[in-house]
Amino acid sequence: MQFIGKKFKFKFKPFFVTLLITILVVACQNQAVRQPTNSQQADCRTVSHLMGEVCVPKMPRRLVALDEITLADALILGVPSIGAASYDELADYLVEKSGDIEFLGTSEQPSLEKIYQLNPDLIMGIKLSAEAIYPQLSQIAPTALGEWHGYPSWREYFNFVASVLGKEAEAKTVWEKYDRRIEELKTALGDRLENTKISLAYACCGGISVDTENSFSGSILADVGIRRPQSQGAVDDGMFILSEERILDLDADILFLSVFDEESEDILADWQRKPLWNQLQVVQNQRVYLVNGSIWRAGDPIAANLVIDDLYKYLVK
Repeated sequence: MQFIGKKFKFKFKPFFVTLLITILVVACQNQAVRQPTNSQQADCRTVSHLMGEVCVPKMPRRLVALDEITLADALILGVPSIGAASYDELADYLVEKSGDIEFLGTSEQPSLEKIYQLNPDLIMGIKLSAEAIYPQLSQIAPTALGEWHGYPSWREYFNFVASVLGKEAEAKTVWEKYDRRIEELKTALGDRLENTKISLAYACCGGISVDTENSFSGSILADVGIRRPQSQGAVDDGMFILSEERILDLDADILFLSVFDEESEDILADWQRKPLWNQLQVVQNQRVYLVNGSIWRAGDPIAANLVIDDLYKYLVK
């Protein structure tokens, strides 16, 4: 299983191995491998994760997140991070909520030196991107890695983060708020979308992809009871790449199209020049709405609430 889209491409480059070894040698020479004290061991709880078991602080205060999803999940549970890596750069909605946070580089190549200097008491992330450097990370601080089966697994990963942090009660509150907002949105919509189908697409990486009904944003629409075009049913990864010949698969009563930077906007402009684009009824009816791809493709409860805000904006107000 692999991450989808521009932000989720992983390569473990040879030169980085050399860098890791160098850092660890220097660290060991300076007693850099931190072993927990007896008091620290007494003040931790053993949790299971994909790499085995680890004793994590009962009240972590210096969390390092190895990706934006972990950062966001921990934030909404009331646990800020002192440092975070990202697949690109931190999304604006996370920068606003993170305060003074150290950027640790990309999730595929986070800076171990920076992580060490931050003196974290817990490191968390996704196995897919961090498994290769897990031995080094676990020498710096207790490290827990979770599974990510693409965007359809965003809820399960959030619950994993909550369990590691010992924040199950807070997670329950997060889900209760989400469910309440979904029900409120349903009430606000009434039956106005009873016969309406909504399409979701994403401009990225040289083309357009479709977010299916079990994608991150697609699952939110499904919770609201919004119908999708038949061609956008659930698939394993929650998305599929759209060829130019299948542009008509985007057609619906409403199209939410995610963009996130100038390159993304250029891709969209290129597709808008294609003959089939203007044959879309949704284009002819001017019901194409551009939304923030960093939010609609995020995969965490903070972003889920922002998607709900957009649904109010475009479908209710």
